[in-house]
Amino acid sequence: MAITLLITDKTLRVQGDPLVGWTDLDVTRKFREPAAGTVTLPAYPEVMAQLQPSNRMVVIRDGTIWTAGPMEQPTDYEWSVDDQPGVGRVTVTFSDDLALIAGHITWPEPEKTWPLQLGDTWDTYDTVGSETIIRTLVDTNAGPGARTDRRVPNLILGPAAGVGTPTSLRTRFEPLLDPCRLAATSGGGIGFRTRQIGSQIVFDCYAPVDRTARARFSTGLGNLRGVSYTQSAPEATHALVAGREEEGSSIRTFVQIADTAAAAAWWRVEKYVDGGADNDDTGELTASGTSEIADGAAPVSLAMVTVDTPDLQAGRDFDLGDLVAVALPHGLQVTDVVRAITLQATANEGEQVASVIGSQDASTDPQTVRLIRTLSRRLGRLETRGTRSATP
Repeated sequence: MAITLLITDKTLRVQGDPLVGWTDLDVTRKFREPAAGTVTLPAYPEVMAQLQPSNRMVVIRDGTIWTAGPMEQPTDYEWSVDDQPGVGRVTVTFSDDLALIAGHITWPEPEKTWPLQLGDTWDTYDTVGSETIIRTLVDTNAGPGARTDRRVPNLILGPAAGVGTPTSLRTRFEPLLDPCRLAATSGGGIGFRTRQIGSQIVFDCYAPVDRTARARFSTGLGNLRGVSYTQSAPEATHALVAGREEEGSSIRTFVQIADTAAAAAWWRVEKYVDGGADNDDTGELTASGTSEIADGAAPVSLAMVTVDTPDLQAGRDFDLGDLVAVALPHGLQVTDVVRAITLQATANEGEQVASVIGSQDASTDPQTVRLIRTLSRRLGRLETRGTRSATP
């Protein structure tokens, strides 16, 4: 596999030659969340000149952009007398462009200036398609439809994919991706992402695909090198949602959302949910309960150390949000959603891919991330089948 690293400015203009001499690259792409990456480089003057605030890191794998986004920590520099090649080393921490959107909050009236926002006003969506809600939130708070001073440079919305189902939501002063995730979960389980296409950052939604017929991992297929599997009882089988008390009245609307199959398989687990709406006329309380049930579903966390084969490659044959199948060595087969994909590479020892599938929180759980690292250290740096090395 060939890996190329480029630096661009925030308008996506390349700042110099591809970065050379890098030693360790670690990039985790996440479902509905910003990516997290690090790379270690020799601190040559021409390299340091590119590592400036607001610049972006672009990771290209086999001619295709694997991830691209802002450098959150452009320079973590170290030098010692024993250092080779003598200029010191710098570690760069970066994300993908979804992090730029994550830095915004939802304004109740995004067309107005901040001093004109009203504390009792909400940005409300009553039984609207989840894709429409997500696209509107991003467009009006960070995209081309936002006020000029809030727009993310070069960010556009891709064509509507026609995915998702109707749901209800209202928001104000929340981190922008929080209501987007809520709408995605309660409105059909869709995904959203940013991609660098040419000189633009394209935000779009998509429907995860059932890849289980093709995306299968097992020791027999030679693409599964390590696994850690945990299944737990559900955190909630019955979401008991309470609407807000109407002013001057003790009357409240109560809605129950239940996962009867999970309750039958395990046991009944009730969770109280403050729905945040007066009633369920538009389905907002139902959406809150549905999201809570999804978040608290019986967690299945699966951290895999995988290798690409000519027949099955991450980013080509399966991606974030897709449904894949894993045959565990003791005979159990697990089918679930890909929550995170980690690419690890060194200049001399090649690359490996680790995937996390399973529960809603799998991609954000620090323990799971540590688990992937532990598996990687335990198994060592595994090259892909055949002769494949990462070339900086």
